Amino acid sequence: MKILYHHRTASKDGQFVHIEELTEALKALGHEIIMVGPNAAAEQESFGADGGFVARLKRHMPGFLYELLEFGYNLVVYWKLDRAIKQHKPDCLYERYNLYLPAGVWIKRRHKLPMLLEVNAPLFAERSRYDGIALPSLAKWTEHYTWCGADKVLPVTQVLADYIKQAGVSAEKLVVIPNGINKERFAHVPSQEQAKQRLGLSGRLVLGFTGFIRDWHGLDNVVDFLADAPDGVPRHLLIVGDGPARASIQRRADELGVADKLTITGIIGREQVADYIAAFDIALQPSVVDYASPLKLFEYLALGRAIVAPDKPNIREILSHETNALLFAVDDKNALALAVKRLCDDAPLRARLGAAAKAAIDEQHLTWDSNAQRVASLFASMIASQRGRPNA
Repeated sequence: MKILYHHRTASKDGQFVHIEELTEALKALGHEIIMVGPNAAAEQESFGADGGFVARLKRHMPGFLYELLEFGYNLVVYWKLDRAIKQHKPDCLYERYNLYLPAGVWIKRRHKLPMLLEVNAPLFAERSRYDGIALPSLAKWTEHYTWCGADKVLPVTQVLADYIKQAGVSAEKLVVIPNGINKERFAHVPSQEQAKQRLGLSGRLVLGFTGFIRDWHGLDNVVDFLADAPDGVPRHLLIVGDGPARASIQRRADELGVADKLTITGIIGREQVADYIAAFDIALQPSVVDYASPLKLFEYLALGRAIVAPDKPNIREILSHETNALLFAVDDKNALALAVKRLCDDAPLRARLGAAAKAAIDEQHLTWDSNAQRVASLFASMIASQRGRPNA
């Protein structure tokens, strides 16, 4: 098939990973991808870049004006999509949902293209909570219109699917497809001891976290746990990433006298992430947004790490307590530390959970290849149905 893929992602972060991995997996199945998105200059950004000019514009422009520009961008999108359709004659349209972006539905209706809409977050609610929305009526309308206008909506968790259903999208339209892993990227990693040696962490029991560090992740609690460890216990916190909470975590470690037990790498290249996770004894998912499908979780699973994660519905869609992870009660401030301590003290439990975590990838088909097959199957079914209708 020829698949027209549309997105509005300018940042080079986890969103970029999702786009690249899914499209590459679709190409591997023999499908052609016609990409329509922001300027190709974003491809030249280093991993972790925030979107450059657009991000700066958002920071310095009044909210209502920025949101009007977001909506006005539909004129550009519509023109780009229309031109791509006339030039390439695609069979279908795949769109990564964004707020203020109904142009994909407009073009789908004009050209009668089967459309799948990938939804990673309820952006109206998310932006209202964290950034504020200057034009709530317009924003809410675009979200509802876009969700209802697609032929199928692909939320990344069942929690998110339930939210979308409550917003008025029929259950028949919803197909949950979580994030996944590219097994090839994680097939050739150093042994745990080699990975630790490279990082100067030989002999340490490594607690690890990857990703963008925010205050609500609760990593300061892990620093406190390091400080409470008995003298001579070689525990070390390895944070692979960067973010706004970095300074406060470092400051907390300095105050408690455990700065030598903390390493924060800063942003590293995506191709290096697996080499760092290979050094983990315990992989931390200390907090998570209610509807998210965290990419780091699948990376931890792929490398067979013993995982500690919050006991939340979206996490339980992938992890099972005492089977392939330890889940802790989110309303108990001591629960994370207790779960980590239990794993620190029990090497056989770490090994058992890690083995089950790695097996979960195949058992639950948590790969980008599997996701691409599901997307292709949905499109094939929709195309066949459309062509079978009279006058279609």
